[in-house]
Amino acid sequence: MLSNSSKYAIKGVLYLALNSDETHKIMVRDIFEVVHVPEAYLAKLLQELSRHNVISSTRGPRGGFYLSAEDRKRTLMDIVRVIDGEKRIKSCVLGIQDCDMDNPCVLHKLVGANKSKFLRVLQRTTILDLVEGKQDLEEFFPI
Repeated sequence: MLSNSSKYAIKGVLYLALNSDETHKIMVRDIFEVVHVPEAYLAKLLQELSRHNVISSTRGPRGGFYLSAEDRKRTLMDIVRVIDGEKRIKSCVLGIQDCDMDNPCVLHKLVGANKSKFLRVLQRTTILDLVEGKQDLEEFFPI
């Protein structure tokens, strides 16, 4: 249901949520190996999230990416919308362009309710919800 790009972006944001704030910014080169995402790819995703004000960043010698208290209130859907776009979120699970309630594909009725539940989870779950009480990186990024 999620593209690899969205999965990678969520992993990067979770790492930032556990390890950064306004006074401690993190460079992509310090994250990519831990979250198992290629460095250039992760940089592109985090830059896009920063451009859309889902995460924060600063340039310069003490720059990097971080999550402010406000950023932590963002939902997983905020991340997915920036990375995948609205069209992908609403698209057919088989990729059929004309699939909708009036012209459903063979899987539409089988997965439609579950897809709706999954999307609601993305809309309701904040970054903070996922990381509250979590200190062990292994929970998120097993080796």
